[in-house]
Amino acid sequence: MANDFVKKFVQMCNYLQDPRHVARFQYVCGVKGTFPVTPDKPESGGEDRPGLRKRVHQGGPSSDVSVGNGAAGDATAPPVNGMQADGTVGPDVADVDADTARAKPLRRNSLTGDVGQEFLIQNRFLFYLFTFGTELGNEMFFIVFFPFLFWNIDALVSRRLIVVWAWNLFVGQSTKDMVRWSRPASPPVVKVEVFYNSEYSMPSTHAMTGTAMPFCLFMLTYGRWQYPFLFGFCVALSWSVLVCVSRVYMGMHSILEVITGFLYSLLILAFFQPILGEIDSFYMTDHFAPLVIIVSHVGLGLVAFSLDSWSTSRGDTAQGLGTAVGAAIGTHLNYQLGLLLDPPPSSLPLTLPPIGTGLVLLAVLRFVIGVAVILVTRTVMKAVTIPFLCRLFGLPSDDVRQARQHMKVELPYRYIVYSVVGFSCVCVVPLIFRILSLA
Repeated sequence: MANDFVKKFVQMCNYLQDPRHVARFQYVCGVKGTFPVTPDKPESGGEDRPGLRKRVHQGGPSSDVSVGNGAAGDATAPPVNGMQADGTVGPDVADVDADTARAKPLRRNSLTGDVGQEFLIQNRFLFYLFTFGTELGNEMFFIVFFPFLFWNIDALVSRRLIVVWAWNLFVGQSTKDMVRWSRPASPPVVKVEVFYNSEYSMPSTHAMTGTAMPFCLFMLTYGRWQYPFLFGFCVALSWSVLVCVSRVYMGMHSILEVITGFLYSLLILAFFQPILGEIDSFYMTDHFAPLVIIVSHVGLGLVAFSLDSWSTSRGDTAQGLGTAVGAAIGTHLNYQLGLLLDPPPSSLPLTLPPIGTGLVLLAVLRFVIGVAVILVTRTVMKAVTIPFLCRLFGLPSDDVRQARQHMKVELPYRYIVYSVVGFSCVCVVPLIFRILSLA
């Protein structure tokens, strides 16, 4: 009986992992590739483990074997206007009507050099909807979202969300580097996005952060702020579903990988939710908290970076952990110096003040000044850190992209830069607000 269950479970997983389901969903949503009639053999994941990536350790940052739309190592002739140079195209592509638009893959990765191949969009509304959805799970969105929440709405909620976000990134990216499944094969899948194409794909970390963040936000704010339960739950669920479905639309994940990421994030959230208060209290009050924070997060980064060869997932993991380190140390300093205290329990539940012109202008002014400070901080730290690390380890600093492919440069670079950014967001920017009477 148990063997039958395991067999059916494996069959179901293999079915959900099939890239043809991703291609069918894209086709229904109006996405069509410009593949040749007789494409090269798509990347297979190997016979024993479907989806296993074959890495070729030669030179460049993206030596992975992959072909088709979005492939960095395509050995065929270069595309001309999204088609192969010999002019042969797949069915339904030669005739392009007025409602069909040609598009290039989103977010070219400057480190891997992966530019992808053009494709056809027949439903622009879904294209923009799912592009927005995938941005809700990107690190860049959270880098903007957390500061706005911290500076204008609720600092406690923001700093606790950062803890969950960093752990989701670490666990998700580390799991990817242990499982080592490749992205859905292209063809048949159309790579609408190529930024993360060099990473492994199981589970979807977009699905993880895009699920953990809205549901954690809902759990942290319900009862603390006054709003209907159904409203908060629907917003969290809609956010999560939009991010998860967008990853299939983008051709970055199979259905199985998205479902796994969704469930994985709920498991992590269930573990952290009861202890978030204790973690936050430890960060603020314990005298050894800064040392524990730095040692633990650097240790986690070293573990993650030792799991596999170079990929863009390393930078994402170190960036998340570095941001969490800086935010936690800033939280500790704020509490010790009495700079930014949480509202007393007697004032709960909190209510939104009347939204007027003055309040909106104040929020916008805080956000603009704060982001400017963070961008300047990031630019200065990046300009100083990379050349310093290159000199320290005897590496050439004239090619930044090549230098950052070394673990001994990329790991400390990400940690140092984004630790300072996180600290600036939590401690320096609020202090500037106090000086400018914007607090």
